[in-house]
Amino acid sequence: MRIVSAEEVARSLPWQSLIERLAQTFRIGVESPPRHHHTMQRPDGEATMLLMPAWEKSGYIGMKMVNVFPQNADAGLPAISGVYLLSEGAHGRPLACIDGSELTRRRTAAASALAARLLAREEASSLLVIGTGQLSPMLIEAHASIRPITRVRVWGRNPEKSAALAASFADRFDCKAVSDIDLAVGEADIVSCATLSTQALVHGDSLKPGTHLDLVGAFRPTMRETDAECFVNSEVFVDTYAGAMGEAGDILQAIRENAFTPQGIKADLAELLRDEHAGRSSPNAITVFKSVGASLEDLAAAIEVWESLSAEDANTSS
Repeated sequence: MRIVSAEEVARSLPWQSLIERLAQTFRIGVESPPRHHHTMQRPDGEATMLLMPAWEKSGYIGMKMVNVFPQNADAGLPAISGVYLLSEGAHGRPLACIDGSELTRRRTAAASALAARLLAREEASSLLVIGTGQLSPMLIEAHASIRPITRVRVWGRNPEKSAALAASFADRFDCKAVSDIDLAVGEADIVSCATLSTQALVHGDSLKPGTHLDLVGAFRPTMRETDAECFVNSEVFVDTYAGAMGEAGDILQAIRENAFTPQGIKADLAELLRDEHAGRSSPNAITVFKSVGASLEDLAAAIEVWESLSAEDANTSS
């Protein structure tokens, strides 16, 4: 069994190839049972273990184990870590143990970019990223790979982290940290949130016509990155219906507040990619994409890594 490092994962998953692999896999579909979600009480706070299995009907088999420790920020460590085990489908033999943190970062950002490719206005050029964790730079890169992004703004609870993230992209974009989140939301063509917040950060009355709102955090019912107003007059799309109705805190809390209904979800990614729904209805429509992560995405990314490395090995030996 091959051990695949984070560096190998990053090298094997350029954005366009990964986004296309995700699109193909969403169109075709795989077997993906609901993920196992376990709350763990640790000495310094609550943590979460996620187990996410998926398999092709006659091909690869995989499972990801992820640990989510929000309190890691206090120790200067990433909140999310994990591993991915990929097996071949004929006999179930393990092929690779893949760094799950890098795999998760890249497939999550690629799923957001795939949704933005389908939902954001083609001329969208300004991006606001909310959050300064390990996923935030991936979201900047992924969105910039599918839209002509020239202006990036970063908001985070820690101004020093916001400034550091903005500085790391200053040579590629007009990139700055901001302190007024409502003003920044109102100026952006794409707003991408990746936080572990339990209180609304984005307010619906700040969104301008034509905005695409990408919600990556709030993977538990008690979490939220938006107020209910964000869903009232928006066109709402999700990665999967099961994930949205089981774990998407933003949507579930908007439903509890009687501001939204499950029937208000226009389509999931598979329906968009199969042309079963047209996407945004007009240039002025506000679109919302809510993702909580799907095991389909991890399997697709792991297969892309494995086949890319196998091709590298074949080229080296020939």
